[in-house]
Amino acid sequence: MGWLYFLGWAGWRAIFLLYFRYRVFNPERVPASGSVILASNHASFIDPPLVGAGLYRSINYLARESLFRFPIVGWVLRNVNAVPVDRDGGGAKGLKAILDRLLKGGGIVLFPEGTRTRDGKLQPARSGIGLTVIKSDAPVIPVRVFGTFEAYGRHARFPKPLRIAVKYGQPMGFTALRAEAKHCSKPRLKEIYQEVADQIMKAIASLEPHVDVKRFP
Repeated sequence: MGWLYFLGWAGWRAIFLLYFRYRVFNPERVPASGSVILASNHASFIDPPLVGAGLYRSINYLARESLFRFPIVGWVLRNVNAVPVDRDGGGAKGLKAILDRLLKGGGIVLFPEGTRTRDGKLQPARSGIGLTVIKSDAPVIPVRVFGTFEAYGRHARFPKPLRIAVKYGQPMGFTALRAEAKHCSKPRLKEIYQEVADQIMKAIASLEPHVDVKRFP
């Protein structure tokens, strides 16, 4: 970790521990080094740092490209491993930036749902993450965050001191679909992207918090 990333990482861990009493489950399932895609459900602005705070390695995060135009903000974003993407995060330039980080052995947080949930429930996965997975060789770790919607959901003005948690799932390889994607037709390729996305979302949905942890205190 760079020094600025470390300060942010340590600061978020302190906030999560002291204010939200957070819990972390199965971080050992995430490779300590090398490329990896962390695919998480999305319920709050605090989800990205929560996913990264449970790990003792640096992670790349997506940030709107326009923010990098401001000198100080841009400097901070670059030093905390932010990846510039367009507003929707699905442009060719953004995809190339994501794949470049993965090729360099980095980890990156992606949200298959594409946007924060409005009701706290899991949303259908969009095909964009399937494209990223197929274009890369990185393993995929399904991740599920708990309690962040209740603590600081889309309609909340200020975070509530409710317990939150993050759980990491078993690695997913997609070897067969990646091999098929190299030779299939374009219509089938689109189907593969969505199939990958759906499998990831199913894996996220299957994750549950440990039995001795209440989602909401």
